[in-house]
Amino acid sequence: MQKQVIIDKVCPLEYAVKAISGKWKIPIIWRINEGERRPSEFLRGIATVDRRVLNQQLKELEETGILTKQRFDEVPPRVEYTLTPMGLKLVEVLTQLNAWGSLLLEEHQK
Repeated sequence: MQKQVIIDKVCPLEYAVKAISGKWKIPIIWRINEGERRPSEFLRGIATVDRRVLNQQLKELEETGILTKQRFDEVPPRVEYTLTPMGLKLVEVLTQLNAWGSLLLEEHQK
């Protein structure tokens, strides 16, 4: 019963922000939605992300239920990430946030 009391006191907004906080999580989600699926593609496509940091961010997104990791039994080993249904809903929110960011940017450029 104590676990339920703790969950009831969590602010959903804070919980959501914590799930996507991290310097590279939003760019990772955005790129997966655009079709990039392998860690090596992220390393080429995202500025200066370190492989260790990238792997940690991917692991956290997987633990949160935003991404799914698929391992292929090949030599060399290969993994790919895809968005879960919850991750796809997040992309909808990020698309809206991107549109809002464009409006904010226009306003500040006046």
